[in-house]
Amino acid sequence: MRDEAGSAVAEFVMVVSLLTFLTLMVMQLALALHIRNTVLDAAAEGARYATLADSSLPAGAARTRDLITTAIGATYATDVVARYGPRADYPSVEVRVVAPLPLMGLLGAPRGLEVVAHAAVETLE
Repeated sequence: MRDEAGSAVAEFVMVVSLLTFLTLMVMQLALALHIRNTVLDAAAEGARYATLADSSLPAGAARTRDLITTAIGATYATDVVARYGPRADYPSVEVRVVAPLPLMGLLGAPRGLEVVAHAAVETLE
């Protein structure tokens, strides 16, 4: 019994450090998913905006940049490309965003996240 004296303190420290590490990893995963979903939503909105009859590709890309900058910051809105392309036999707009993937806080891989959104082109026919 004397050999176990003080082991509760060491056990507590080890368990708390493990739980703290796991909690931080879950929070980091939530942050990465939040950024991915926000960038994807902005790309989809930019694609829809670019397909309107009185809009253009630069307007859709600008809309995407504005939404990303407003939501999570200008760092994530530096590489936004909009282009026309066929998708399942109908004309569509593709908006592609390449952004940093946060791995530790907001620091991470500079081009680690790439999302693509499509929308059907609206016509006046």
